[in-house]
Amino acid sequence: MKFSVTHLTRYQYEQAVAFSPHALFLRPRETPLHRVTRFTFNIAPSFKLTHTRDAYDNTLTWLHLWDRADALSIRSEFEIETLEVNPFDFILRLDATKFPFNYTPAEQFALTPYLATPFEGNHPLLRNWLDEHYVERPTETISFLTGLNTVLYCHLNYQRRDDPGVQSPVKTLELTTGNCRDYAMLLVDMCRALGFAARFVSGYFHTYPEDNRVSAGAMHAWAEIYLPGAGWRGLDPTHGIFTTSAYIPIAHARHTEEVSPIQGSFFSTVPVSSQLTTRLLIERIE
Repeated sequence: MKFSVTHLTRYQYEQAVAFSPHALFLRPRETPLHRVTRFTFNIAPSFKLTHTRDAYDNTLTWLHLWDRADALSIRSEFEIETLEVNPFDFILRLDATKFPFNYTPAEQFALTPYLATPFEGNHPLLRNWLDEHYVERPTETISFLTGLNTVLYCHLNYQRRDDPGVQSPVKTLELTTGNCRDYAMLLVDMCRALGFAARFVSGYFHTYPEDNRVSAGAMHAWAEIYLPGAGWRGLDPTHGIFTTSAYIPIAHARHTEEVSPIQGSFFSTVPVSSQLTTRLLIERIE
């Protein structure tokens, strides 16, 4: 599949302000299955961009803004080709076909950040919840993960939430509502509680207009689980499916707040109100 994506974020301020450097996680992750054929930024006011890799090896763009201004506009446009058609086109290592399994010592060392929870005391509570709501558990690894993903999809109700940050996984279960970030972090932390290495993924998702589990103008989020022999495999609990070629990953991390799409501050000597508007267009072009 080939997609064209246009993403506009605009901040309007009550009066001119100064800006700190902004960290942008907006360029797609390039892999043998994701090939970016065009990418451009259109930004105002005057700016300088520097490109680097963060600690998770994501593409990180630093935006440096020299001038004070009463508006900041960040528009990214790109075209990308996604080559993965069958999300189950992989072969697990023999010792990982049944769950539970053990990572090798080398894997355990490399995956350490993705096995520990950032939410203190969560794992016993999550395991207790699963004992009550996921009773009939398959022993086959992929069936186990499919069932876990489905349990969360059926138990929760999607709700757009524009306030910053993410709910704790336990709070999401208590409220039985959340947005895609909340769903993703819940699945990530549940997998970690069970012994899977898991990470949060931010990106784009091409879906049909009637999909009521996406928010207009917003990026999407899902989880990736590390499976020996198959590598990192994506699961979207918001839709209850393994990720397909309709998913465009941008960045991954241990926690959602580490890869928020735009991170930065503005400064003023007096209190200043601001307004945020976003527009997102994802089109399939082939």
